[in-house]
Parts: sequence; C-alpha cells; structure tokens
Amino acid sequence: MLVAGGQAALISEPFNRFHPTGVMRAPIRALYTYVCNENEAEYLGPMRETLAYRYHYWAQLRSHPAKDIPRAVRDATGFLTARIAGHSPLLKDPFALFSIPWFAERLHCQVIVVVRHPVAFASSLKRLDWSFEFGDLLAQPLLMDRLLSAFRGEIELMYRQPADLISQASLLWRVIYATVARFQAAYPQISVVRHEDLSVDPLRGFQQLYAALGLSFNARAQRVVVGSSTEDNPRELAPGDPHAVRLNSRANLQNWKHRLRPEEIERVLVATRDVVPLFYSDMEQDQGFALPEKRSGLT
Repeated sequence: MLVAGGQAALISEPFNRFHPTGVMRAPIRALYTYVCNENEAEYLGPMRETLAYRYHYWAQLRSHPAKDIPRAVRDATGFLTARIAGHSPLLKDPFALFSIPWFAERLHCQVIVVVRHPVAFASSLKRLDWSFEFGDLLAQPLLMDRLLSAFRGEIELMYRQPADLISQASLLWRVIYATVARFQAAYPQISVVRHEDLSVDPLRGFQQLYAALGLSFNARAQRVVVGSSTEDNPRELAPGDPHAVRLNSRANLQNWKHRLRPEEIERVLVATRDVVPLFYSDMEQDQGFALPEKRSGLT
C-alpha cells in the first residue's frame, strides 16, 4: 500500500533466510536476525547496496539454479527502474524487527511497525500451519542478552519441549511486541500502528502513514487502498495465497472467531495478558478487537 502512489519501490524481506542473493548479498542464517553495531560488519555494506538498488547479478546466478533467471531479471530490472526514477526504497520485512534500532540509527531508515491483536495473529499461524523454530532466537547470544533475556526461560522450554501452534504463537507474539513497546519508548520517531485500525479505516490510516513518510497520498494511492480493502473483496484469503492483498479488511477482523476454538481463544488471551495492555484497551483485550463504528472520507 505504501508504494501505491508511485513514489517508493518495494524491497521484500531481505532478512528472510531465503531472500534472493542478488537483492541482498549477506547471508541470513536465522529467523529474526539481530544486527547491531557489534556484528554489523557482515550486513552494513550489503544493506547499503540494497537500499541504493545495487543488484548483484553474479552472486544471484552463483547461488541459485538457472530456473531462477527470470526472477533475477525481474528483480534486477526493478532495481534499475527504481534507481533511475529516484524512488525511495521501502523495505517490508517482519524478520528485521529486532534490528529496528540498527536500521534507524545506522541506515537512517524511517520505521513503521504494525501491531496485530494476538488472537488474530494466532489464528493466522494456525490457518497457515506455520510453526516457529525458537532455536533461531537462542542461537543469537547478542539478541538473547540484549533484548530477550526476560523471556529466556520460556524460550528455552519451548525449544526443548515444542508445544502446539497456539502456545508457539502466544509466546512469539509476546516476545515480538514486548520488544516493540521497548523500542517505541526509546525511539519516539518509530511509528507504531494497529492492523485493526488500518483495516477499519484504510483511507485515513494510510493517509497518515503517507504523511509520516513524506509521501503524497495521491489519487492513485487512494484507488489502490480502496480497491484492496473494499467490502466487495473476499472475506478471507486462501491458505495457498497468504501474500495476496485484496481483502474485505473489515470482515477480516472477525475471521479469528471461526478459526480458533473458544478454549484456544482463552489460552491466547491468558498467555498474552502481560503485553496486550501496551497496545489494546481492556475491551479490545477481551474481545479480540471491538469493531468501532464505520467512518469514511479523509481529513
């Protein structure tokens, strides 16, 4: 949505372990890789090149089979087009979350974090059958010591005795958003928005985000936002297409109710009750999210 106005270009998940080497040449060995001043040597140069739209043709071709050549051509062409047009780079990467201070301080990135209520988060992981390997966090001593020491015991237990997806999702949500709250307090320039607010009033929400990033929320951007969230869109995405963007955004807020059993909802709410109040009111905590009255138009 943030590139819909034609002023920025999307760079998707360079911190994903399976990212194209041509897009970012540094290897990513763990989910949610933590980068800071102490270990930045391997990542600083490559990330600066990525933000400058410098595509690494030979690195891509060496590390990936010939069948990926069409993707390499697409990515390289996209980088070249964005560089010539002077588009701002926009990184979309949940796996870079623990590295937010490094991106903000060393790479001078403007940061937006989207919060999603834990019952909706858990329902999505359950729908997609996405488990999480907590060993990736434990394998990063700097991350555990600097940011996650309060969760060490729980993470170690989850690693030794893996639980079901509901327990995994609850712990992962707490780990992520307790850290987000910590970053928000330390770095006031970080914009934290709730997925639910964007879903209820997409035009207003994205108008504010465009303004925060210095982008023009032009007619083209407005059309894309409306077209991607209108009530005419599907109420739910197919599990086989988790990255699609055309959805009835208001209806999607209630999908967790039929994905999770009552006892699962209760488990999530109990497990996350120490962190949820940092982002949601008492009523929103208990009900997953209380859908407010529909609003329309822009300010």
